[in-house]
Amino acid sequence: MANVSLLGVSCLTLLFATSAAAQCVPDTAADCSKADLSGQNLSGLQLDNINLQGANLRHTDLRHTDLRGANLQGADLSHALLTRANLEKANLKGATLDHANMIAVSGWAMHAQGAKFNATRLDGADLSFARLSNARFNNASLYGANMEMVWATKTRFTDTNLRDSNLQEAKFNYANMQGADLRGASIRFATFQGTHMDECQACPVDWMTPKHPVE
Repeated sequence: MANVSLLGVSCLTLLFATSAAAQCVPDTAADCSKADLSGQNLSGLQLDNINLQGANLRHTDLRHTDLRGANLQGADLSHALLTRANLEKANLKGATLDHANMIAVSGWAMHAQGAKFNATRLDGADLSFARLSNARFNNASLYGANMEMVWATKTRFTDTNLRDSNLQEAKFNYANMQGADLRGASIRFATFQGTHMDECQACPVDWMTPKHPVE
């Protein structure tokens, strides 16, 4: 196993669980804040409620990993593999997930205000009831994603693929959807007050456009 810098004794338990010979389960609510777990294989582990605040998880394999209620605030998950991971009610505030693979992830009611999902693949993801205000989804793919009742005020969706997604009752007030593609998306009862929609395909352009888009 590659050398890893760890903070917190309980995080050693987590790494031991990644060994092929190990049978232990990481401690509930283990403290791995600011740990360097970049490039590690943590796929399929039970890590619900773990503290990974500010951790380095770049290129980390988290496929099918249970991260329900985990604290990932400010963590770096750039290029991480999160296919079918469970992020229900996880804290991703201010986290960086640029270029991550999050296909079919379960992110029901997760808190990701101010997080970065630029060029991230979220096709088929369940983000219903998520809090996404001020997040960045530029050039991301959310094809067929469930975003029912998300709160995405002042969120950037520049050149984002939202085709065939479920956007019912979502709040996109003052968001930037310039160049986004909403063809086939369900927008029943969604709100787009002040949303910037230049060059957006299938956007409800009858809503008021702001004088200045979200930076």
